[in-house]
Amino acid sequence: MAGHSKWANIKHRKGAQDAKRGKIFTKLIKEITVAAKIGGGDLEANARLRLAVDKAKQANMPKDNIDRAIKKGTGDLDGVTYEEGVFEGYGPGGVAVIVEFMTDNRTRTVADVRHIFAKHNGNLGVSGSVAFMFDRKGLITFPDDADFDAIFEAALEAGAEDVKQDNGIEVITDPADFETVKNALESAGLEMTTAEITMLPQTQTTVEGKHAEQLMKLIDKLEDNDDVQNVYANFDISDEEMDRIMG
Repeated sequence: MAGHSKWANIKHRKGAQDAKRGKIFTKLIKEITVAAKIGGGDLEANARLRLAVDKAKQANMPKDNIDRAIKKGTGDLDGVTYEEGVFEGYGPGGVAVIVEFMTDNRTRTVADVRHIFAKHNGNLGVSGSVAFMFDRKGLITFPDDADFDAIFEAALEAGAEDVKQDNGIEVITDPADFETVKNALESAGLEMTTAEITMLPQTQTTVEGKHAEQLMKLIDKLEDNDDVQNVYANFDISDEEMDRIMG
């Protein structure tokens, strides 16, 4: 699965499935609450909160839910206190995996995530064991048939680091420039598929066959855990193999 955009599109498709199960709302409410707690409830002054609210709106979350989550974060309403953190480890075939979590019970989350890794032929590593293989970047994706020239011009003019075309079009930015670039692309009338701050792998590890199947199950089970917010991995799976696994 070469190319970040294909991974983003698969996550987008999975996101639609998660929304049906109500999973996505749980994760978005946590992110909004934590973002409001750290940076305050003013959307104009809190970039992390703006991004979280944008994602919630894209997922069709009711405005009341968003407002309540912000108020819980700012302390205007009683709410659960969440701790956020990162697990690092390896999946089948030596694929590096980063798991971002938010939890009200770290002991439970550690046990759950360790169990998921062990059950699917992976293992948790120590802090710093794989993080150096990834860069935190802004990633904005477009379908393959979008106007590449228009995207390229608007993105670079707004300060994007790179624009690539590979199973879709992807715009990569420094996290600090993400909003500026995203706003410029929206102002140009360009309809994006996904827009997020993510962890992009510097290199990719090719997996196939049983390892590829186990890895997809590992990622699916991690993402299905209510305490897990995001999962990043540096795998490369061929189109044919991915189609077979995804069914």
